[in-house]
Amino acid sequence: MAEIITAAMIVIGDEILSGRTKDRNIGHLADVMSAIGIDLKEVRIVADEEDDIVPAVNALRARYTYVFTTGGIGPTHDDITADSVSKAFGVPCEYDDRAYAMLEAHYATRGIEFTEARMRMARMPRGADHIDNPVSLAPGFRIGNVHVMAGVPAIFQAMLDNVVPTLKTGQKLLSAAIHCPFGEGVIGGPLGEIQKAHPDTIIGSYPKYLDGAFWTELVVRARTQETLDAAAAEVRAMVEALGPAKP
Repeated sequence: MAEIITAAMIVIGDEILSGRTKDRNIGHLADVMSAIGIDLKEVRIVADEEDDIVPAVNALRARYTYVFTTGGIGPTHDDITADSVSKAFGVPCEYDDRAYAMLEAHYATRGIEFTEARMRMARMPRGADHIDNPVSLAPGFRIGNVHVMAGVPAIFQAMLDNVVPTLKTGQKLLSAAIHCPFGEGVIGGPLGEIQKAHPDTIIGSYPKYLDGAFWTELVVRARTQETLDAAAAEVRAMVEALGPAKP
């Protein structure tokens, strides 16, 4: 069986938790990971607090193949992700020579002062590798299995495009969607028995409500077509055995 590759995400930012900013990165990462056969298993949203970021990084990097963080690598005082990730790995957070020179030249070309605040964007853990940023130049970084990227969606997406070719990918999940005209209260028991009988599948149940009626979308996921077909056939048979839905 192909190796199962897993991932987790840490969304960092008080603005997400307060509702001032609506996250757009979780869904994008989930789509990309699914497309390349990596299972996104967990997402945590944490405040701009070192005591929240450090334990989250350490817990998730020990559990999953890859960890992706977004947010907190800008020029302001509350952008503390680089410091926090450095602490999680037990290494200094320092100016990266290549990032510093690149940003210094970039601002000089634009006739903009390279302030101390802007210099902060050249800081990263000692030994980290750059994640290129083709949108606004200031790089993200990779240390161990942790990839640290910007929170601005356009920049995050561009950085992720540069990260994807470096990742190990797994066997993609196949899926089959089955319409069920019954609510979850009707199908919960028999559907659970089918899941037990097919432990190599993931069977999801998603309740819907339309035109005054409840129904359920059932989605079966598996890594081989044979496994998928066997479980999906049982789910379809269960739905048919229940007969027509009552109006």
